[in-house]
Amino acid sequence: MESVQASHYLSAQNELGESPLWHPVEKKLYWVDIEVGKVFRYSPATGTQESFTVGTSVGALAFRSNGGLVLATGKGFAFWDSSNQSLKILADPIAGKQDVRLNDGKVDPSGRFWAGSLDLKGEGTLYRLDPDCNCHTILNHITISNGLAWSLDNTRLYYTDSGDYAIYTFDFDLPKGTIQNRQTFIQLPTDNSEGVPDGLTIDAEGCIWSARWDGAKVVRYSPAGEAILEVNLPVSRVTACTFGGENLDELFITTAAIGLTAEQKAQQPYAGDIFVYKTNTKGLEAPFFAG
Repeated sequence: MESVQASHYLSAQNELGESPLWHPVEKKLYWVDIEVGKVFRYSPATGTQESFTVGTSVGALAFRSNGGLVLATGKGFAFWDSSNQSLKILADPIAGKQDVRLNDGKVDPSGRFWAGSLDLKGEGTLYRLDPDCNCHTILNHITISNGLAWSLDNTRLYYTDSGDYAIYTFDFDLPKGTIQNRQTFIQLPTDNSEGVPDGLTIDAEGCIWSARWDGAKVVRYSPAGEAILEVNLPVSRVTACTFGGENLDELFITTAAIGLTAEQKAQQPYAGDIFVYKTNTKGLEAPFFAG
């Protein structure tokens, strides 16, 4: 397996940086800092970095066709309008649940927003928010719902449950937005010796790029599940990745500092920052939420 190094890109110093996403029209990089409830936006053209405080934890973001963002938050699914700094709750499937929040999420090729909950008791759920803002339960008994992506032909969903140390695939019905027939795509050792699979993305060749929490890297897998490239970082808590840049050939990578000891933080001064790797492939434009 080929091994390369990511470059330090941007000082963010996030506690729990996640959900990076490149806006294909604005040509800006978005991401979140989950626990502090902030959305970030960075323009490579101007070097301008902005942040918006949402008022609750925010696990993931996606762009809306109607403008603004759709978010997966500690209060459920919500719209965010950065122009007037307003949060509009749409559906809260986690209402009344203790120590549970929505985590990673993505928009599918039909414009539906998928996000799951984090529940260390193993009672987490994967949800689908439709453009009419109705929320549907897709999968139960999840521990840490994480990275999602759809195959190039839209027949498979790749889905990470970090609590299982696994990436699964499901048969995906695009018109109905349903899944079935779970199979294991990648299974890591549960002793944390190789880190934990976290956020992921797919490239134009159908390969999966999976971030490794406590693994200090992103691993690229062929559609057959073979590890073919590892992108190493000087920080241990690698959370998610996305393709961006003018040619969609730059892999932007978010990281975290949360939970590190003072000694670890001293050894990892860039923990919580954004990294980049210039790839030999390209990513895909992010679908917009159709609502």
